[in-house]
Amino acid sequence: MSDHASDGAATPSEAPVAENPYGGASSSPSGPKRVRTRHFQTAKRDGIKITGLTSYDQLTARIFDEAGIDFLLVGDSAGNNVLGYETTLPVTVDELIPLTRAVAGAVERAFVVADMPFGSYENGPDEALHTAIRFMKEAGAHAVKLEGGERSQKQIRRIVGAGIPVMAHIGYTPQSEHGLGGHIIQGRGEGVKQLLADAQAIQDAGAFAVVLEMVPADAARQVTELLHIPTISVGGGPHCDGQLLVWTDWAGLTTGRIPRFVKQYANLAGILGDAAREWAADVASGAYPTEEHSY
Repeated sequence: MSDHASDGAATPSEAPVAENPYGGASSSPSGPKRVRTRHFQTAKRDGIKITGLTSYDQLTARIFDEAGIDFLLVGDSAGNNVLGYETTLPVTVDELIPLTRAVAGAVERAFVVADMPFGSYENGPDEALHTAIRFMKEAGAHAVKLEGGERSQKQIRRIVGAGIPVMAHIGYTPQSEHGLGGHIIQGRGEGVKQLLADAQAIQDAGAFAVVLEMVPADAARQVTELLHIPTISVGGGPHCDGQLLVWTDWAGLTTGRIPRFVKQYANLAGILGDAAREWAADVASGAYPTEEHSY
């Protein structure tokens, strides 16, 4: 959430330091301002795009925080990217809590959202609230995220009623991939009616923002125009109020097939592979360690 406007009138030495009302910046002389739920609403109102990345550890969390990313999602995508599962379905609350704690403890500005994994809220509002409280008390999360529109309305309302912010997630919902028949784009044709109904339901329940995953750009535009809360795109096109990507996809650490909507901004897999091969060769040849690297 950054304001790109500049009056161009003052010289660099004369220019005052502007206070960014959308969460501040880590380079601010007075220190970073914590992003809050109200900043998401302000960003939507003023047409300022919201940025989000997943994070599962303190090192990436600190880097993304210092780069000015607005929110970090400790996603159940950790199942694929950290824990070695084929899908997100086996991920448990006990596995995500230490990851969330690491991320929340590393940031000064970014808003930290914890994913509520499959099986931790489907049984009803009481279970959902219990899970959300654990993420807030044990991990220091600032909000929780759960999948589902109309079917999760009661759970969202209960959590929000307890004072815990909720980011909703509709469209393609990975925890329901078997019920949806696989990685299928949602909101096409007549499906847009259900997408709009789900969007209205989660807003009415009190969610402060909603993720739209793998939906046609025009459908995402309709949802964005319908809602007064921000929409966050994961493959939902350019009309949403913000964008979210899995960091290992975005940074090129993931190899093999990646989703069409991902733009890779680095090739970390190549960089790390080259570094590992160079180090192994140096060890084999005796080039490492030298006297410089010895006590």
